[in-house]
Amino acid sequence: MARLAELKLAMGTSIFLATFIFAIFLTAIMLIIGLSWIYALIGTILFILLQYLIGPAIVRSSTRLRYLDSGENPWLESTVKELADKTGIPMPKLATVPDSTPNAFVFGRTAGDATLAVHEGLLTNLNKDEVKGVIGHELGHIRHKDYVVMTVLSALPLLAYLIARGTWQATRWSGSSRKKEEGSIRAAFIAIGVISYVVYVISLLCVMRLSRLREHYADAYAAYVTGSPRGLQSALAKITYGLSLSPKPPSGARAFYIGDPAMAKQEIQQIMDKKQDYDLDKDGVLDQRELELAMEKEAKSAWSKINTWFSTHPPTFRRILLLHEIETEMESGRYTSDRVYAHV
Repeated sequence: MARLAELKLAMGTSIFLATFIFAIFLTAIMLIIGLSWIYALIGTILFILLQYLIGPAIVRSSTRLRYLDSGENPWLESTVKELADKTGIPMPKLATVPDSTPNAFVFGRTAGDATLAVHEGLLTNLNKDEVKGVIGHELGHIRHKDYVVMTVLSALPLLAYLIARGTWQATRWSGSSRKKEEGSIRAAFIAIGVISYVVYVISLLCVMRLSRLREHYADAYAAYVTGSPRGLQSALAKITYGLSLSPKPPSGARAFYIGDPAMAKQEIQQIMDKKQDYDLDKDGVLDQRELELAMEKEAKSAWSKINTWFSTHPPTFRRILLLHEIETEMESGRYTSDRVYAHV
């Protein structure tokens, strides 16, 4: 399929940049503390391997998901199987999460042992066409194997952050001793802490950029595999609004979800703060068209663009706009399987 190679290139570039930056970072730390770089390399490899191995278990325990028995939800099972067969991937394990917010995610080490989990709120608040669009999106993540890449790649900024936190704690613990030797150790801790935090920010930017890109690719794939971009368009609008109402704090693994609660709250809050400007007919309520126009304007603002640098997901309106472009092309009769990612 056209342009899928570009996603793979983006993944490879992100991995290379993050790894290269991290290699320089580790070398600098080893020079400061006077140890061989080989110890840092071994430690980093072990840390990434550990995250890769225990990541699925952490997701399972933190989300309190429950695996579905065969035949427990016939419609969901048959829909996932139908789309998985069309996608050409193994049937994922199905699970539900006892959460009233509308969301869904996939995780696993390989496509063969992947789990597709949907929140109970998704099944109750969205219609079948919308749920089907969400399923297509999640199967797109499995098809692209990007959830595996994100699991491994996200370990680098996490490790840099842990080192930064650890060195700042060690700096405070060391006190303000005037002894020359202890003063040198304190200075080394400060240097490592500063370098670690800078590397954390830079590597996080690389990871977040890839995370946003993969969402667009999964959206485009959902439009292709379901043959109906409209379902996912409607689903994304409902998911964003539903997540904005959730009183719960965002999950640490929100990059794996189809919708980011933190992003949703921000998008809706920005619009509500300017409700009078966007309420064109002055009836006190933002209808669907007014909401879309508001999201479009907010997405184009300079602050919004800068603020999304640290976001796991692109603004909802940009995702809806992409799906609308695909829908227009489908209706024109020019859309073919080699143009799945042409609008990304």
